[in-house]
Amino acid sequence: MNSKRRVLTGITTSGTPHLGNYVGAIRPAIAASHAAGVESFYFLADYHALVKCDDPARVQRSTLEIAASWLACGLDPEKVYFYRQSDIPEIPELTWLLTCVTAKGLLNRAHAYKAANDANRAAGDDADAGISAGLYMYPVLMAADILIFNANQVPVGRDQIQHIEMARDIGQRFNHIYGGEYFVLPEAAIEENVATLPGLDGRKMSKSYNNTIPLWLPEKEMRKAILGIVTNSLTPGEPKNPDDSNIFAIYQAFASTDETAAMRRAYAEGIGWGEAKQKLFERINAELAPMRERYDALIANPAQIEQQLRAGADRARTLATPFLGKLRHAAGLRNLREQPEIVVPAGSDASKVDKPALQPVVFRDADAFAFKVLDAKKTVLVTKGGFADPKAAMAAAREAMESMTSVGRPV
Repeated sequence: MNSKRRVLTGITTSGTPHLGNYVGAIRPAIAASHAAGVESFYFLADYHALVKCDDPARVQRSTLEIAASWLACGLDPEKVYFYRQSDIPEIPELTWLLTCVTAKGLLNRAHAYKAANDANRAAGDDADAGISAGLYMYPVLMAADILIFNANQVPVGRDQIQHIEMARDIGQRFNHIYGGEYFVLPEAAIEENVATLPGLDGRKMSKSYNNTIPLWLPEKEMRKAILGIVTNSLTPGEPKNPDDSNIFAIYQAFASTDETAAMRRAYAEGIGWGEAKQKLFERINAELAPMRERYDALIANPAQIEQQLRAGADRARTLATPFLGKLRHAAGLRNLREQPEIVVPAGSDASKVDKPALQPVVFRDADAFAFKVLDAKKTVLVTKGGFADPKAAMAAAREAMESMTSVGRPV
C-alpha cells in the first residue's frame, strides 16, 4: 500500500496558456507539489483535446506550449510524475475495461452530454446531432486517467465534481464485479480559494470568450494588452471602487498583501486608469520576466521537452504497467497456461472431471464489507457481512471455503 497521498492534475492541450491558467492552475499546483507526503501527477491530456479540437497542428503546438509553461514556472520533473497522456498505453486499455462495467445511464447524466442534448433540442435538431462518442465517453477516459494511478485527490473546480463522482462509481463497480479492492476511490479537492481572473472585457478570462491575455507575450505586447482592459468612465482624481475593477482583481492575484493595500488606497485617492494599468503591467512583468526567459529557451528546444515527457512516461509506466496486468487478470484476460480452461469432451461423464475451486467475492455492503462464496455455476453458497475492511472479509471467505471443502457442504 502506498503511504503517500497521490494528487493528480490533467491539463487539456487545446489552447495557449493565459494569465488565468497561470493564476488559477499552474501556480497553485506547482506550489502544492512541494508538500510533504504527497506524490504529484501532472499530465498533458492530449486524448481529451481530440474531443473538442480536430486541428492536429493546434494540438501539437498546445502540447509544446503547455509543457514548456509548466517547466518554466518551476515544475521539477524529477520530483513529480510529468507525462503526456498518449504516452501511457495503459490508459486507453483501462478505458475499455472500465467501459465494460460502466452503466450507459450513468453517462447519459453527464453534464456536458446533457448540455449538448438540450442545446440540440432547443434548436429543433436531433438530440444527438453533432455529438461524438468521444464527448459521450469522456467521463470514462477521465476515470481511467485517475484510477490507473489510484489517485487519492483530484483538484477540480465545482463544474468538474460530477466527473470525480463518476470515477468513484466506475471504480467501485469494477471492484464489486471482480471481487477486490483494486481501485482507490478518488476524492475531489475543491479549489475554493483559487483566483478567477476577469478577461479584457470583464467576463471570466477564457479562450471561449476570446478575452484572454496570453501568458508569455513579449513585454511590449503584454503592456499593450493590459492597456486594452475595459474600465469605466471615471477620471483621474475621482475615487474608484477596487472591488468592481477588473484591473484591481488581476493586480490582487499577483501582488503581496502590502502591495494590494497600497493599490486599494490609490483607488480611494483617485488613481487614473492609465496609471493603474501601468502598475498592473509592472507587477505582472516582474513576476513573469524570469520565467518568460526560461519559457523562450524551452520553446526553442522542443527535443528537450520531448525527452522529459518520455522520461516522465517511463516513470509513470513503472506504476501503470504492473497494475494493469493485475486488472487484466482480474477481468479474465489471462495466460491460458496459468489457469487452463477445463473442457469436457463430448460424450464423457462430466461428473468425473475436476470442478474449478470455489470462488470468494468481497464487496462493500452499506458502511461495512461482506463476502459471498460462489460455486462453479456461480450459485451463492454462503454470504456474510459486517466486516470492517476487505482483508478481514476475504480472510473469512477463505475460512468458509476451507470449511465447505472439508465437510462437503455449505456452512
